[in-house]
Amino acid sequence: MHQLKNDFNGKVTIAITGASGAAYALRLIECLIAANYQLYILCSSAGRIVVDTEVGVKIPGSPDAASKFFTEKYQAKEQQITVFGKEQWFSPVASGSAAPKKMVVCPCSTGTMAAICHGMSDNLIERAADVVIKERGQLILMVRETPFSTLHLQNMLSLSQQGVTIMPASPGFYHKAKSIEDLIDFMVGRVLDHLGIEQDIMPRWGYNI
Repeated sequence: MHQLKNDFNGKVTIAITGASGAAYALRLIECLIAANYQLYILCSSAGRIVVDTEVGVKIPGSPDAASKFFTEKYQAKEQQITVFGKEQWFSPVASGSAAPKKMVVCPCSTGTMAAICHGMSDNLIERAADVVIKERGQLILMVRETPFSTLHLQNMLSLSQQGVTIMPASPGFYHKAKSIEDLIDFMVGRVLDHLGIEQDIMPRWGYNI
């Protein structure tokens, strides 16, 4: 039986904020596209600056242009990637009845984490996260900061108590990484594991190490 071109395995919302770690986001998008997932991508203005600064990728400011950019970059299927602007309040991710049940903020700034923690939905990233929490979906925050202040830790605890997965961008070294790409894959593999998506980019402890 042939799979229809728009018959995806599921939907995931990916949010990119202004924290360091842009390479994680791009690799996660690449892996989810390869796994045949439909993606809604949200990127803050600071997120676009960090992506350009860290990996030299310029994400267009226009949502339509950004959708086309990502689709071409990852050779995605038609309608597999849709980028929404920060004030597109009528997008699916803003509605409890339409938003994907899975969302990853990668990387997640501590400012975005604070806004999510306290329900301060001033942009679409924060609203989308709020929707996932209230609908009892799966929200993963790949927080990138060091050291963590007491306030950061209090926000993490509060979010964890609400069912949010706090996954700091802290790759392990037990798999004997030989490159930066190996470290990136370590974290992206962990995210995919938590999303319940099969992956072979990162060996599990005790198996192929």
